[in-house]
Amino acid sequence: MASAIEQLTRNANWGALAKAAELKQRLLFVLGALLVYRLGTYIPVPGIDIQAWEDIFSRKGGGILDMFNMFSGGALGNMAIFALSVLPYISASIIMQFYVALTPEMKAMQKEGPTGRAKITQWTRYLTVGLATVQAYGLAVGMEQMGVVLDPGLFFRAGAVITLVGGTMFLMWLGEQITARGIGNGISLIIMAGIVAQWPVVVAQILEMGRSGELNLLQILFIFALVAGVVVFIVFMERAARRIVVQYPKRQVGRQIVGGQASHMPMKVNMAGVMPPILASACLLMPLSVVNMLGAAEGGDWLAVVARYLQHGTPLFMGLYGALIVFFAFFYVALVGFNADERADDLRRHGGFVPGVKPGRATADYLDILVTRLTAIGAAYITLVCLVPEFLVAGYGPSFYALGGTSMLIVVSVTIDTVAQVHSHLIAHQYEGLIKKAKLGGRGR
Repeated sequence: MASAIEQLTRNANWGALAKAAELKQRLLFVLGALLVYRLGTYIPVPGIDIQAWEDIFSRKGGGILDMFNMFSGGALGNMAIFALSVLPYISASIIMQFYVALTPEMKAMQKEGPTGRAKITQWTRYLTVGLATVQAYGLAVGMEQMGVVLDPGLFFRAGAVITLVGGTMFLMWLGEQITARGIGNGISLIIMAGIVAQWPVVVAQILEMGRSGELNLLQILFIFALVAGVVVFIVFMERAARRIVVQYPKRQVGRQIVGGQASHMPMKVNMAGVMPPILASACLLMPLSVVNMLGAAEGGDWLAVVARYLQHGTPLFMGLYGALIVFFAFFYVALVGFNADERADDLRRHGGFVPGVKPGRATADYLDILVTRLTAIGAAYITLVCLVPEFLVAGYGPSFYALGGTSMLIVVSVTIDTVAQVHSHLIAHQYEGLIKKAKLGGRGR
C-alpha cells in the first residue's frame, strides 16, 4: 500500500499550479529577474566602439572567449555591463570549495552550521570582488591594446572596472534573491538563461547553412536528432543512482521498541556534476586563446604549431580533452564530492550498518570502492557527452558552443532541479489544503 506522501506525489499535477498563489509569485519573480538580466546583456560598457569590438571578437574567437561568451549569454560579444557574468563568483566558489576541503579549520567552520556557512559565503563574496576586479582590469587593458576604446586612459580603465565589477556583483545579488524569493538556484538559473538565449542564434545559423547549401537536409536532421539524443541520455544519467541498503537495529526507548527499519543511501552516478568539463575546457582553451590574441596562429613559429594541433576536432585536442575530464572527475569527487570515512562514521554513530559489511573501517572501504566505480562510470558518461557535440564545434564553427556537452549538462541539471523544487511546492500546497479541510471537518463535527 502506498504511503500518504507517495499518493500525494502521484496525484500532484500542474493543474494545481493555478491554485498555488505563493508558487505563482515565486515563478513570476524568477521570470522578472531573468528578464532584467537579459536586458543588461545589451547595455554596452561606456567608451567602447561596439562595431570595432564585434569585428575583432569574430576574428579572435574560437577559444575560451567563445566559451565565456556562451556562459555570459552573449554579453561578452556585446561588451555589455554583464560581460563578466557570474563567472568570477563561480571561480571564487570553486576556490573556496577546494580551500575548505584542504583546510581542517575551514572544515570545522563549515560544520558549525548556519553561522559557519555564512562566514564562508561572505569570504566567497570578497574573493568574487577581487577576481572580478582583476578580470575587469585585464579586459580593459586588452581593449585598449586592440584599439576599440574611443578615449583610452586611466579614466576609461577606472570606469570599465567599476562598471564590470558592479555588473558582476549585481548578478550575484540577483542570483541570491532568486534563490531566496524564487524557485531553484539563482546563479544556476542565470547561467542557464544565458545558454538558452543562444539557442535561437544557433538554430538560425543551422537553417542559414542549410539555405546556403553548406548543410543538406539529412545533416540538419542528424544535428537535431543528435542534440535530442544527448539531452535524453543526460536526463537518464543525471537521475541514475546506486541505492545502498542501510539497516538500523531495533532498540528499546522506554516501553517502546523503535528502529529496525531499512532505508537507502543514494549515491549518484555523476557526483562531479559539470565541474570536470568546465575545468578541462579552461585548461585546453586558455593556451589557444593566448595564441590567437597574440596573433601568432598565422606565423610559422612554435606558437602556430600549438594553435594548429589544439584546434577543435584534432586527435590531440580530443584525446587531451577526454583525459582531462576523467582526471578532474576523480579529482573533484575525491577532494570535494564524497568522503567515505565521514559517511561510515555517521552510520556508526546512528547505529546503522550496511548488511554484510562490518561497521567502521570496512564500511568506509566498501563505500570507497563503490564511489570509485561510480566515478569511473560518471567520467565515461561525461566524456562521451562532451566529445560527441564537440564535433559540431569542430565542423561547423564556435557558434555551436551553446549545443556542446557542457552547456547541455548545465541546462538539463538546472531544469531537473528546478522542476523538482516546483513539484515539492505543489506537494506542500496539497498538504496545506488537506490540513485546512481536516480542521474544518473537525470543527463541523
